[in-house]
Amino acid sequence: MNVALNLHQLGIDALLISAVGADEDGEKLLEFIKSFDLASPSVQVKKNYKTSRVLVDDSDKENMKYNIVSPVAWDFIQWDEITDRKVLQSDALIFGTLGVRNHFSLETLLGYLKHPVLRVFDSNLRPPNYDFEVIEKLLGFTDILKINEDELEVFAHYFQTKPTVDGLCGYLDQHFPIELICVTLGAKGALIYNKGNVITHPGFKVKLQDSIGAGDAFLSGFVKSYLDKKPLTETLELACKVGSFVASQKGGAPRYSEKSIFNQ
Repeated sequence: MNVALNLHQLGIDALLISAVGADEDGEKLLEFIKSFDLASPSVQVKKNYKTSRVLVDDSDKENMKYNIVSPVAWDFIQWDEITDRKVLQSDALIFGTLGVRNHFSLETLLGYLKHPVLRVFDSNLRPPNYDFEVIEKLLGFTDILKINEDELEVFAHYFQTKPTVDGLCGYLDQHFPIELICVTLGAKGALIYNKGNVITHPGFKVKLQDSIGAGDAFLSGFVKSYLDKKPLTETLELACKVGSFVASQKGGAPRYSEKSIFNQ
């Protein structure tokens, strides 16, 4: 949701594929999405499952911890022909591990991933809600991969590579059809690995409110600039700029205008 809302505010027509429960929390979430003027026809309403709840430990502002309740409505996202057609007509499909922790939603995503659009995988590892057998399957459909520095170490351990950018990214580049790998580094900025070449950005210094949604915002800025066919250095800079702005605000989906981001 955070990615969709950020893309929308950056001028990209975004559609959220998810599910909520037929409950008060679900109604509030749909109203919240609509308050951004973001269409939500692909958000399903489930009578037998509750809307997702996440318990946040913000004692460390730079490294938030999450307890994500299970099972919930978005564990049971159903494939449908209308959404499939919209994915086919889109420029990019963004997905992660959390939304497919349940086999039901995983099969739905795999159905959408067959389409030849730009496929962006935000690993978004939230223990214990991921499985590397699933991750390997998803990497086979990935054009752009985004991970953070902690996830780099987890990936490296699983694939038995050195826990370095060259070690892990070089391995993934050889074994999967990935064009670009983005690695976010928290307050130290981010980098792009592109077929052995590394582009770095030191990030922007801001007064941190919390890091909730900063990675989502980074990804939104990256996708926006990439779809606009900007140079990778410019794409990385915008991604860092949007991510740092959200980190300077409270919550994962602050309101802003595209103009305010570009004028920072």
